[in-house]
Amino acid sequence: MTSSATFEQAWELGDQVPGWLTVDQATMLWTAALRLGPGAKIVEIGSHQGRSTTVLGIAARSVGATVVAVDPFVEGKLFGGTPTRTRFEKNVARAGLTDVVRLEAEYSTVLRKRWDERIDLLYIDGKHDYWTYTDDMLWSSNLVPNGEILVHDAFSSIGVTSGILVKVLCGKRYVYVDRAGSLARFRLAQPSWADRRRVLAEMPWFLRNVFIKVLLRLRLRPVARMFGHSSPYDPY
Repeated sequence: MTSSATFEQAWELGDQVPGWLTVDQATMLWTAALRLGPGAKIVEIGSHQGRSTTVLGIAARSVGATVVAVDPFVEGKLFGGTPTRTRFEKNVARAGLTDVVRLEAEYSTVLRKRWDERIDLLYIDGKHDYWTYTDDMLWSSNLVPNGEILVHDAFSSIGVTSGILVKVLCGKRYVYVDRAGSLARFRLAQPSWADRRRVLAEMPWFLRNVFIKVLLRLRLRPVARMFGHSSPYDPY
């Protein structure tokens, strides 16, 4: 069953969920999902409380697609464990998406090894170290030809950006398209030299973000504001 929900309606619900996703990034997710057709499958790696899941889910319903949310809900202060999963499920239910969103409460690196379903859109916002990110990119082996991969904290996280330099800049499978803040869009295709140059063109922005993070760790927020960063959070 499809619906004609607008982005504004989806964002009104999504923005009520705590998390690190801007309206411009939500728009990119929404637009990517609307490019899909009936029966399509979106895989989201890293769902937290469901901020991005809500936007993707409402867009998916509009085109007759579904969302698979992959998150292990690791226990502890950083990720919240079971309470975070409870909030995720409540937020999905509040948005009326229980029939659209399927939860896989498992580590993405573990689930990937037994995954055998086609993927039409891949969104990666999991653990940001190099090894996990590059493993998450391997989910693209199930992605349709020329399928899109959206990656959060690209050109912001050292681990994710290192993975992009190795797997995208120096690789042969992924084309960098564009970004909204730290949400980058890639396509499963062989890159040209022009595509590789677009990755290199993001390095000054990446270095600026690392510098801002250092200032925030040193509690030098007034200095960070001098460089255009007014948020207490890391650039995203």
